[in-house]
Amino acid sequence: MHRLAVLIILFLHFPGTTTLAQQEDSLVIRKIFTETVTDTTAYHNLRHLCTRIGGRLCGSPQAEQAVQWLKTTLEAMGTDTAWLQECRVRHWERGNTEELVAGQGASMAVRLHACAVGGSVATETAGLKAKVVEVKDFDELKRIGRGNIEGRIVFFNHPPDPTHYNTFDAYGELARYRVLGVDYAAFYGAVGVIVRSATIAYDDFPHTGVIYYADTVKKIPAMAVSTNDAEKLSRLLKRQPALEVSMKLACTEYPETTSYNVIGEIRGTVRPEQVIAFGGHIDSWETGQGAHDDGAGVVQSLDVLRIFRTLRLKPACTIRVVLFMDEEMAQRGAKQYGEFAKAQEEKYKSWLATGKGKQLPAGSHHVAAIEADRGGFTPFGFSIDATAEQVAQIAAWRYFLEPYGLFFFEKGGSGVDIRELKPLGVPLLALLPDSQRYFDFHHSANDVFANVNVRELQLGTFAISAMVYLLDKYGLPQGPQTVK
Repeated sequence: MHRLAVLIILFLHFPGTTTLAQQEDSLVIRKIFTETVTDTTAYHNLRHLCTRIGGRLCGSPQAEQAVQWLKTTLEAMGTDTAWLQECRVRHWERGNTEELVAGQGASMAVRLHACAVGGSVATETAGLKAKVVEVKDFDELKRIGRGNIEGRIVFFNHPPDPTHYNTFDAYGELARYRVLGVDYAAFYGAVGVIVRSATIAYDDFPHTGVIYYADTVKKIPAMAVSTNDAEKLSRLLKRQPALEVSMKLACTEYPETTSYNVIGEIRGTVRPEQVIAFGGHIDSWETGQGAHDDGAGVVQSLDVLRIFRTLRLKPACTIRVVLFMDEEMAQRGAKQYGEFAKAQEEKYKSWLATGKGKQLPAGSHHVAAIEADRGGFTPFGFSIDATAEQVAQIAAWRYFLEPYGLFFFEKGGSGVDIRELKPLGVPLLALLPDSQRYFDFHHSANDVFANVNVRELQLGTFAISAMVYLLDKYGLPQGPQTVK
């Protein structure tokens, strides 16, 4: 937005006192920045989460250990409330056998870097051996037809489109073959699936992720192969069209179990019924340590409450950190929180309708929500899923945030975990870090604490903290959103 337009909006919002308001806010935001970049609490919390607890797939002991540690950490901060919100989650384990071998015989066999795709069924104990048919997309699969697919393993080799500047756009095009490929392949009689890892990087790390089985087709095993070995397998198939591949997986799906979202808050001093929520997801794929996805978002959000406490900032609204469980598999934590928010909103509406004389339902009405789930890289702003008027209001705050490298405030998407709040008309924001390196680590064994930069992590914490401060102080125009 042009700087003159920003100043005009600021003038309209602060009639007659624009300069004073700017000075006051700039001073507070500077204090938030200084506290954030001179304190390493979030970085040390991330180290603990990643190296002492590790990968945290829902249903695992590590996920439950993370839940208890996060609740204890919140309580030690002196938050007004800290509690666990129960949800049911899947419990899938990949097992200790993940083998993908192309060719036969000691001299001809090529072992490929591969791992089970999350939620995959296992192979028979002896494994699965079949010829491979390579396709780029679902259209090619359809053209080849059942006669050339039945009894074979389908290899979805769909490279990323490098012309997308935002790597999440390229990922969105790739991920469909991992998520839905098993059903498409099984429909044509395939006995297994190999999918190229959904990353732009060329490396030897297979990138896992979830798949969804339809009830109408046979469940077949699925593996992700590293990008380097996807290229290698493609070359082998060109030289040997009848090449056979052996696949062996020992995955197990156990009965569902109980887990929790972790929630903590500082109660508002003026409008405690209004809630500004922010957070990330606790669970992560267990092939790595879940550092960028989404340990970074968890510790950044956690640190917002610490910063408000340290600086003795007393929010007018209730500010609430929500650390979600089960984003990676089925988003059960998000759905549970969405139901909770809906029920609380009904209480709030009832209070409004009945007027005075009844206790104010604290923390019942969400006025904004922020999600941090795009890695611990240098942030450049926020995408905003809200009305045009609300987007314009947030864009006007660029005046305060641009000196810290935050310049992007435009209408766009938000996040998987907070989207459950959209039907309630809640303005939703997503922290936007630089996306160029994110998929080097995403869902892989490379997503470890050592690959997170402390300064970049701190800048993300600052961005969320400053936005929470501005949302709390000035609020947003309230009005219903169009629910798509």
